[in-house]
Amino acid sequence: MTTTTPAPANAPGSTTVLSYEAAQGAAIAEEMRRDDSVFLMGQDIASGGFFGGTRGLVEEFGLGRIRNTGITEAFMVGAAAGAAMTGMRPIVQLGFADFSLIAGDEIFQKLGKWRHMHGGQFELPAVIIMPIGPSGGAGPEHSGSMEMLPMHFPGLKAVVPSNPANAKALLKAAIRDPNPVLYYPSKQLNFKRGEVFTDPEYVLPLGKATIAREGSTVSVISYGCMVPRALEAATVLASEGIELEVVDLQTLVPLDRETIINSVVKTGRAMIVHEAPRTAGPGAEIAALIQERCFYWLEAPIARLGSVDAPIPASRFLEDHCFPSVSDIVETARHLVRD
Repeated sequence: MTTTTPAPANAPGSTTVLSYEAAQGAAIAEEMRRDDSVFLMGQDIASGGFFGGTRGLVEEFGLGRIRNTGITEAFMVGAAAGAAMTGMRPIVQLGFADFSLIAGDEIFQKLGKWRHMHGGQFELPAVIIMPIGPSGGAGPEHSGSMEMLPMHFPGLKAVVPSNPANAKALLKAAIRDPNPVLYYPSKQLNFKRGEVFTDPEYVLPLGKATIAREGSTVSVISYGCMVPRALEAATVLASEGIELEVVDLQTLVPLDRETIINSVVKTGRAMIVHEAPRTAGPGAEIAALIQERCFYWLEAPIARLGSVDAPIPASRFLEDHCFPSVSDIVETARHLVRD
C-alpha cells in the first residue's frame, strides 16, 4: 500500500509530493543548480540509476557533471577524494552499500583520515550514497546494512533518512558539508511518497535527531525504514494506553546523544530498532549510552530489535522474517510495560 508522509509541521514554505528516491534526485538537482562545483558519478546514472532517482539530470546538466562510470567502486570513491581535495563537491552513487566494501580503503582510510593527516590544509566535501537493506528478493549480496561502519571509523559523517522530506533536506546538508558524508537511504522506502519542501534553501542540520511522535511510556529510538514501522506500532498501542515516543535519529555520526537521553529520562523505558544486524549494530552503542547516562531513570531493561545474524535470503517471504516487524515492536513495547 502506498503511504504519504506529511512534511514536518515546523518547516516553512510550499510542498510537493515525491517518492523517497525522487526526493534525493531533487536534492542533487537543486544543489547542482546552486553550486557549479557539485557533480555526480555512478553506474547508469545518466539513465536514472538503479532506482530511477537521477532520471532527467543529464538533460539539464550534461555528461560533464553527470558522469557514468564502470562497476568500479574503488575508482569512483578514489576519484571523489581527489576531486574534493581540489575544491570540487563530488557525489558518488553506489548501487548497493554491500559493494562499498570494495572501496573500503578509499572510504575509511582516505576520505576519513586524509584531512586529519594533513593538518586540515584542505576540505573533503564528498558524499557517498549507499542504499542499505533489502529491496524485495535481491539476495544476500545486495541486501546488507553497512551503516554501523562509520561509527567505528573516525572522520566520516553518516546520514540515515526515514522519509522523503528528510531524505531531501539531509542530502542537501550533506552536499554542503565540508566533510565526507556517507548517506545511507533505505531501499525499503524507495517508492514511499510524502510531502517535501520546495524551498531550495531548506536543509536539516546533520547530527540532530527529531521526535517523530511524542509519547510518555516507551522511547523507541530508530532511523531509516524502521521509523515508519515504529510510528505504525505507536498507533496500534495508543488504544491500549501505551504511548510510544519515536525518536528519529536522522544521523548516526554525529549521534544526537542529548535527544536520546532526554527521551529515555522522560519515559523510563527504551527500545532501539534498526534493520542492521542486532549483534554489534548501532543499537549496541545506543544501549550502552542509555545504560551509562540513564540507569537511575530506567524502569525496565533496554530492548534491542535488529535483523537476524545471517545472510539475507533471496526468497521475499524469508526476507520479511529477517527484519523487525510492526508486530515485533508492538509486542516488545508490551513486555517493557507489563513485565
